[in-house]
Amino acid sequence: MTEFDIKKGWYKNIDGDGLEGIMREVFGQVEKQGDVFVSSYGAMKRIEAKVISRNRLGVLTANVDDVRSVSDEDILASKRKLNDFLFRATGFTPKDRLKKAKDKAKKGEL
Repeated sequence: MTEFDIKKGWYKNIDGDGLEGIMREVFGQVEKQGDVFVSSYGAMKRIEAKVISRNRLGVLTANVDDVRSVSDEDILASKRKLNDFLFRATGFTPKDRLKKAKDKAKKGEL
């Protein structure tokens, strides 16, 4: 599971049913399995999201078994949807998330 930082003060947006609501808006359907929300979309046969703490979100994705059966457009659309979800859930753009990951790597925190 990949962990993402949540922007300071952003937790209120995903607290309670917030994370489930965001997943429902972005991916359509959501199922709750324990403390993990599960969905799927396009080339991603499984998307799991879990609030780890007030400042950490865990996300795990699994692609379809035969990626060759999915068009390039569907793969790009799936990636865009995932980025949209991560922005809504964490408050950070893909560029911000990349910068944070690079900073953590430099500090040896990854």
